[in-house]
Amino acid sequence: MKTRFIFNPCSGRNLRHPWLVSALQAFIAAQGIDASIVFTERPGHATELAQAALDDGCQRIVAVGGDGTMNEVAQALVGARAALALVPCGSGNGLALHLGLPLRPRRALALLADPTARVVAIDTGTANDRPFFNAMGLGFDAEISRRFNRLTRRGLAAYAHTGLTAFFRHRHERVTVSDGNGTRETLDAFIVAVANSDQYGNNARLAPGARVDDGLLDLVTVSPPGVLGALPLVARLFAGTFDRSPRVRRFQGARFLVERPRPGIIHTDGETHATGPAVEISVRPRSLLLLVPAGCRVASPVAVLSDHNHGQETSQGPNGDHL
Repeated sequence: MKTRFIFNPCSGRNLRHPWLVSALQAFIAAQGIDASIVFTERPGHATELAQAALDDGCQRIVAVGGDGTMNEVAQALVGARAALALVPCGSGNGLALHLGLPLRPRRALALLADPTARVVAIDTGTANDRPFFNAMGLGFDAEISRRFNRLTRRGLAAYAHTGLTAFFRHRHERVTVSDGNGTRETLDAFIVAVANSDQYGNNARLAPGARVDDGLLDLVTVSPPGVLGALPLVARLFAGTFDRSPRVRRFQGARFLVERPRPGIIHTDGETHATGPAVEISVRPRSLLLLVPAGCRVASPVAVLSDHNHGQETSQGPNGDHL
């Protein structure tokens, strides 16, 4: 099976583990697979490299980096017949955690050679035509992402410190949320986030029970919590009870429109973008093929991996057509 590894040398763990490139090379040699490694050089480059890999006939494309790298690579693979695989090396790794993917690089590589692994089709989303695969958001969510992306040192501690600093400076907005089915609510929101998986990352579960294969997105709003209300909300994030808070509203649907008073920023999988006051969000059901462990919670495989070493794979595309 022709494989392309797309390596982001600027992802946090990749900076700290220079041996990882050698580990990739050793894995390719040991497995005897038709594979090569390419390196990202700038924002957006991973999408270009993934498209080039598709044009070159690659059947599997491996993103070696964080959520931003995953997002860029996956953009090129939506609707394609090649499967995405992840070697998570970022700070949050939300989609990888949701799917039960190994977080240690060598274990993630081992999944590529695991005969019990399978390819599944997962949903993807767009926000004002910008793709996201794990989560997007506006308000406080986007502000944290903006600040976090400026840091040279990442990780949960840095994220918590950034969030605390932003908390005291961020002001809520009055937004109107429409779900396309007649529901339209106007509310004061500190956070507006839309989840494809159940979590942000680091096992902070934004939408407990959410699935990436149900054809739906989960929109979560949080009313202004105040200082005393913030800590219980953070505790609920990690306890899996976030949506039980009276400050949290949760909507589920295939399409949303969020209207706010003025233009601002949004984030898609942690990357920020300036956009207008209206944000249109929609799901693309089962539009991305992804390699997962045998025990993954996504129920419906679309491919049978019959020969990992030599690439004889019988599979289907996202819409069920045979390759």
